[in-house]
Amino acid sequence: MKIALIGYGKMGKMIEEIAISRGHEIVSIIDIDNTADFDSDAFRSAEVAIEFTSPTAAYGNYLKAFEQGVKVVSGSTGWMTEHKADVERLCNEEGHTLFWASNFSLGVAIFSAVNKKLAEIMNRFPQYAVSMQETHHIHKLDAPSGTAITLAEQVVDGLDRKNGWQLGITYNANGTKTGSTECPDDKVRIDAVRRGEVPGIHTINYDSKEDLISITHSAHNRRGFALGAVLAAEFTAEHEGLLSTDDLFDF
Repeated sequence: MKIALIGYGKMGKMIEEIAISRGHEIVSIIDIDNTADFDSDAFRSAEVAIEFTSPTAAYGNYLKAFEQGVKVVSGSTGWMTEHKADVERLCNEEGHTLFWASNFSLGVAIFSAVNKKLAEIMNRFPQYAVSMQETHHIHKLDAPSGTAITLAEQVVDGLDRKNGWQLGITYNANGTKTGSTECPDDKVRIDAVRRGEVPGIHTINYDSKEDLISITHSAHNRRGFALGAVLAAEFTAEHEGLLSTDDLFDF
């Protein structure tokens, strides 16, 4: 399969390594200094472009790829608040294809399935207060993480007593903290920690006066994310529309 890379940081380089090891060809690499290469025969020859950039760049990258008739797999987060409806229209009504996930890890896909089931069970036990914490490396720009938001939305879907999430305390890399633990009863509080080079830790807590139930996913490195992105690209080459890990991993 011919793959284009959009974004060539640590994740892009790891995706390149894994894609080549699985027999794929990297036909175009686009980074911040050569965005004109979207309009090139090399980029147009790609069956799928894999995009890992920033919250401010992602949506524009989708549009540029779609203009060239190239499908996109993206793990960029932080763009959905402003552009979700437009991306849904582009995929569902105009025939473009985007596989988007806040996290491509198989472990996170399994964790998500457990999270959904646990929320379904805990809907019967309102004495348990639910909260979340996510920890990531100091270079991550958005808080809470896209994965934390996805997990929180799953909790909200499963609990009748919740109708949304709210960012609580952010523990910054410089040792300061912002935000508050105060949170309305109908919201799931998400605390965010920025520390070192942590690839990603997500914890969901159900706390009562009697006990605490916690589930945690902790990534050892980013390789699981990169492999999942390549698996998603292989899947996307054969499918169309707005795709997600629910399509790729059927639990």
